[in-house]
Amino acid sequence: MSLNHISVVILNWNGKELLETFLPSVIANSGDAKIIVADNGSTDDSIKFVKENHPTVEIIINKTNSGFAKGYNDVLQKINNEIYVLLNNDIEVTHNWLIPLSKIMEDKKVAACQPKILSYKNKKLFEHAGASGGFIDKNYYPFCRGRIFNKVEEDTKQYDKKIEIFWATGACLMIRSNYFHEIEGFDEDFFAHMEEIDLCWRLKKLNLKIIACPDSKVFHLGGGTLQYNSPKKVYLNFRNSLMMITKNHEGYILPKIILRLTLDGLAAFTFLLKNGEIFNFTAIFRAHLSYYLKLRLLLRKRRQIKSKKSTFNSKGIYKGSIITSYFLKKKNKFSNLDQKLF
Repeated sequence: MSLNHISVVILNWNGKELLETFLPSVIANSGDAKIIVADNGSTDDSIKFVKENHPTVEIIINKTNSGFAKGYNDVLQKINNEIYVLLNNDIEVTHNWLIPLSKIMEDKKVAACQPKILSYKNKKLFEHAGASGGFIDKNYYPFCRGRIFNKVEEDTKQYDKKIEIFWATGACLMIRSNYFHEIEGFDEDFFAHMEEIDLCWRLKKLNLKIIACPDSKVFHLGGGTLQYNSPKKVYLNFRNSLMMITKNHEGYILPKIILRLTLDGLAAFTFLLKNGEIFNFTAIFRAHLSYYLKLRLLLRKRRQIKSKKSTFNSKGIYKGSIITSYFLKKKNKFSNLDQKLF
């Protein structure tokens, strides 16, 4: 099966060691798909390594590290192909991993899809970033089949069914190029984190579908750029979540934002009181301050999105509260959630 209509694009920043470990599996298992390393202003020997060891790999260089969102936006403007696969530089792929994903994309209503994401360190476990497909709850907290908050399940093939989801992980995202450019790519104000959920949300507003395809699987190291408990990651996740909701929420926005601000405050004090994590405590409050400073811009983006007439595909929204289900009802597995609420 020819895969030359696919460009696999690996965004890299000072990741020479990761490229040494993971790039060979991508080259060996991707058929005739085009492999591209998009370098985000690295100061290590990443580019030299690729040139000397993998001459068939195309290289595109961004002059500075402009983050995940702008980094990909800039690079993908230079790539003319039907389908992009955005792939982290810390992912090991498997034999013929692109074929099931490519078959999913034969349905023209599918804008994007993802494989099953397992942990590189423990290949029996789902990986935090994406697992077997992403969802959001009624208050827009993201979670996955196989991962709710920090609880990661063992993969026993319980989530091997192809299903429609709300968001696909940016760690390994196959997306139709025309739709990516139609919605103007990632929101560069996010810099990194949550930008793929925002992107998928805007695709869903075009009545398009996002699919999880566990017939394909990859192994993700995770934390290759920022560790999961990094205060910078906490800051970006909390800020970007508020930004995403403000832009995309379908109804009256103020009650939803007030609720999220309240819950974020509780999360901040939980960091402080339970774990003594003063830096994560302050990261949440810095996230709120940054959000307030961007609010006028966000409301303008919201008006622009709402001005475009479209039908919203809400498939993948859990109509309950994942916080209530997880913390109060102790339902820490996706399969334990009330499936009637999806």
